[in-house]
Amino acid sequence: MTRPTHLDETGAAHMVDVGGKAATGRRAVAGGRIAMSAEALAAIRSGNAPKGDVLSTARIAGIMAAKRTADLIPLCHPIALTQVSVEFDWEEGGISVRAVAATTGPTGVEMEALTAASVALLTLYDMAKALDRAMILSDIRLLEKSGGRSGDWRAG
Repeated sequence: MTRPTHLDETGAAHMVDVGGKAATGRRAVAGGRIAMSAEALAAIRSGNAPKGDVLSTARIAGIMAAKRTADLIPLCHPIALTQVSVEFDWEEGGISVRAVAATTGPTGVEMEALTAASVALLTLYDMAKALDRAMILSDIRLLEKSGGRSGDWRAG
């Protein structure tokens, strides 16, 4: 059985040493969705939500969160991001998010993409909760990654 990479020989948590790994281009895409009432969806779409421009605020929050991932997730390496983008799509009964994070470095950016998607969805909730407290965040997951020793991967 393979030992988890974030545990040392005694079982104590530690940050993985990536110093010997090659700096390569790495990219990750994460997504998720938030389901909400027709009223909340219409208010966001029309720009009439009580707290203002919901999508712009959520986009900035997602980008900012990706940049702070190492402060939020124990044992994540602080990395220099070369790109972070957060985009939204209107869906029946909700909004989906797609976050992209990229770097050139010795470790991947999956956690940064997942953090961006998660915080963007949380911000959508916060900005629209006056209209619908029963909103549901779901399907937050890695959609694809490229680069690094493990190569490319895409969700099925």
